[in-house]
Amino acid sequence: MIALAAAPFAMPAACPVNNVPPVVEEVLAPGEEASLIARIKTLLIERDAVLVAHYYTSAALQRLAEETGGCVSDSLEMARFGHAAKQQTLVVAGVRFMGETAKILNPEKRVLMPDRRAECSLDLSCPAEDFSRFCDAHPEREVVVYANTSAAVKARADWMVTSSIAVKVVAHLHAQGKRLIWAPDRYLGDYVRKATGADMLLWQGSCVVHEKFKADGIEALKAEYADAAVLVHPESPAGVIALADVVGSTTQLIRAAAELPQRTLIVATDNGIFHKMQLAAPGKTLLEAPTGGQGATCVSCAHCPWMAMNSLKGLLHVLETGADEIRVDPAVGRRAVVSINRMLAFAGQAGIGIAGMSGD
Repeated sequence: MIALAAAPFAMPAACPVNNVPPVVEEVLAPGEEASLIARIKTLLIERDAVLVAHYYTSAALQRLAEETGGCVSDSLEMARFGHAAKQQTLVVAGVRFMGETAKILNPEKRVLMPDRRAECSLDLSCPAEDFSRFCDAHPEREVVVYANTSAAVKARADWMVTSSIAVKVVAHLHAQGKRLIWAPDRYLGDYVRKATGADMLLWQGSCVVHEKFKADGIEALKAEYADAAVLVHPESPAGVIALADVVGSTTQLIRAAAELPQRTLIVATDNGIFHKMQLAAPGKTLLEAPTGGQGATCVSCAHCPWMAMNSLKGLLHVLETGADEIRVDPAVGRRAVVSINRMLAFAGQAGIGIAGMSGD
């Protein structure tokens, strides 16, 4: 764990995330991808299913989702798209908390995933029982959790937020004099705390991808590409955020890539985003921000190993068999949806559309 500067309050310890799998991308024989895609397209129709894929999944899955009337987005919009879709089965290409969020917002629908083993280090760092005990020890504090958490943690929270609306929600609560518990990402929490001045106890989780970006590596890349803009996801360390021209969620970073005048962009988030970002900003050069070990001891190398578990073969398997269905205890789901709906209601009252609140 990375040591943080002393704070004027006690910080809870996150559960260590051990045994992070290696990044293993799907490799297909010549002609195999076309055959798989043809079969999947047929089964999506036969199973009354729609595919929703996260920005960090493979380009093949993202293309397939859009070609078949699904969507490619962040976790909240994936779930909201599924709610509006006429199909009764949602196939979520992403990680487990995304499947759970889709199920929470669509309890009447069947939710499948290409590989239910696909986890998230932020989710894993915040076990529901440990987190609940910590909240119980601080009953005077309102509980705000990031979207990258389990259904059970969302059920314990007062608010769920996405990265793009977190500052607005916390500023609102701070103005009311509320003292907060924040979980699970310590870097995003620190960013929000600095932006709002709120009194926040930060759970000490982190993303195995974003915590590896290095400020000195970005500075070296900027020296080589002096005119480049730096785009940073707020799950990154403070030193990296300090170098950013734009700090934002996945959706916000894609929009910034299209709108910024710079022709070269240094991007500090999962490189799966490059597929949609390049489509949004054709002709621009996208550079991966350096991680902790380009050519050395890199853990993620700017790509989530659990996102990489999503594959065309896995997608075909679940459509054929119905395996890897996501289930959420109905009582937990009913409590979890309260924290999500509180954010949605706040966004509506503040005049913030889906584009303004989406983004993990």
